[in-house]
Amino acid sequence: MLAKFLPYLRAHRWQVVWALAQVFLITGFELLKPWPLQIVIDHVLGDKTPGRGGSVGDLLSLPKPLLLAVACAGVVFVNVGAGILTLWHNYTTIRVGQSMVNDLRGDLYAHLQRLSLAYHSRQRVGDLMYRITADSFAVQTMIMNGVLPILSAIILLGGMLIVLFPMDPTLTLLSLSIVPALFALISGFNRKIVEVATVVRDLDSRVYSLVQWGMGAIKVVQAFTKEEEEHRRFMGASRDSLRATLRLYNWQTLYSCVVNSVIALGTAIVVYAGARAVLSGSLSLGQLVVFIAYLAQLYEPINKITQSWGLIAGARVGARRVFEVLDTEADLKNGPRQFPAARARGDIAWHAVSFRYRADTPVLNDIDLSVAAGMKVAIVGPTGAGKSTLLGLLPRFFDPTAGQVTIDGVDIREYTLPSLRNQIGMVLQPPLIFPLSVADNIAYGCPGAGRESIERAARMARIHDMVAGLPEGYETLLGEAGVPLSEGEKQRITIARALLRDAPILILDEPTSALDVETEALVMEAIERLMEGRTTFIIAHRLSTVRRCDIIMVLRDGRIVEQGTLSELLRRGGVFAEYYRTQFAPEHAADTKQSIPA
Repeated sequence: MLAKFLPYLRAHRWQVVWALAQVFLITGFELLKPWPLQIVIDHVLGDKTPGRGGSVGDLLSLPKPLLLAVACAGVVFVNVGAGILTLWHNYTTIRVGQSMVNDLRGDLYAHLQRLSLAYHSRQRVGDLMYRITADSFAVQTMIMNGVLPILSAIILLGGMLIVLFPMDPTLTLLSLSIVPALFALISGFNRKIVEVATVVRDLDSRVYSLVQWGMGAIKVVQAFTKEEEEHRRFMGASRDSLRATLRLYNWQTLYSCVVNSVIALGTAIVVYAGARAVLSGSLSLGQLVVFIAYLAQLYEPINKITQSWGLIAGARVGARRVFEVLDTEADLKNGPRQFPAARARGDIAWHAVSFRYRADTPVLNDIDLSVAAGMKVAIVGPTGAGKSTLLGLLPRFFDPTAGQVTIDGVDIREYTLPSLRNQIGMVLQPPLIFPLSVADNIAYGCPGAGRESIERAARMARIHDMVAGLPEGYETLLGEAGVPLSEGEKQRITIARALLRDAPILILDEPTSALDVETEALVMEAIERLMEGRTTFIIAHRLSTVRRCDIIMVLRDGRIVEQGTLSELLRRGGVFAEYYRTQFAPEHAADTKQSIPA
């Protein structure tokens, strides 16, 4: 798992090198901390004779009041120096960790954008959000709070042993006697912590999913007065998450308690043996105090290793969830070809196309359909017949399970995705408005479009007058999901977006479904001008839309059951004729009634 993080660490390698250099400097200061205390005990308060020669001997030969002042100044210098270096080190590692989190989040988000709609249809949005926002912190935890602290602890531990062994090998070996027990605890507790942390991540992800769904469906929840039921559902998931989190904290606390108890046992052994050595005269009191001071620092890196290893164990769960997504191969591969500068002609065909979101769920079955350039095709059928899926194959939101889709005789999988999608303008359902300005919403598919082009598209979509009446006109920021626009205004914004795209192929998912009769007539005028000379597919639920098409294709249960013109299908008296009587006849009667003069 750590190997997968190396590319993110390599991007910041010089900062990591500097952080490791800081570790060596901090270790040097930590090793100096007990020595001023020994000087005070042995040479100021006691009568120990300094060794001969050298700068250290000269220092210890100073008068006791001056030596005491120097020792106290040394305490301040060493501790302040260690504190400054530690602060600098923490800043460096946190900065590197946050940068790595940002890099990982960027890669994760970009990878999710490249995965097909078939993949996204199998996932919970809230779970993916949790992986991006929370699980991505695993890289910081594993590297900055795990690996680097372990490295610094090993360096400090090595320095401590270099100092302690010459001082008293027996006490040093006694102090290390508890290390095997500590690492046995690591192995035992980490397995349980990983198990519980996995449950916590999954339950936290479920809470995210419920919040995301509840906020997205707030209108439906309120319309059916389900606020209390949704609140109970959320509180149940939240309580499950909190219980699992408390269980994780309990295991981590027990882990820390047991480790501290073992360390206390090691300290007691050393104090007992050291005190007997002082009584026997083989060790001075100052040396014992220094040794005990070092002992606390000796166990600190050991403790840090055990704690950091525990953090790594917990973070591995988040890392696994992140790399589950990153290791998912993009099922939409870019082809090698680009469309010519003159753009697509618009001859489109489905050849024996079948599609399944899941192996046991067929959506389209053996579709054969050829559409000449410039034709207007209406696609009708009951809900769930596969209409949106059929047209979703054209911009490669997903690829067919079998068969192929061609544009101008070339399999669309031969083209790069950007090149293919630049040939297609879309008005989808429901109308999607971004929390951007009106101008940016209209120009979303053409970011380089000028204001004149944006306004021309808005006029054609019959939305310009409304936009001009907004407080800041085209620079007015729209709220989340298009608030405060009406559904009809949102629809016209998306139509303006498609008009500005000016693509040779159009996909219209009932573009006038949210409009009143008067506005529909105005918008359809603009759409008819747009459709001239372009291959257009319209998912139709209204008679006014069907009438404008050259051919009608009827889908049922993922199959094309009929196709032809309106008059041909009505004369045939088949599936469409029945659909016409149930779906369109009431609309036709209403139109006729309105046309009768009073």
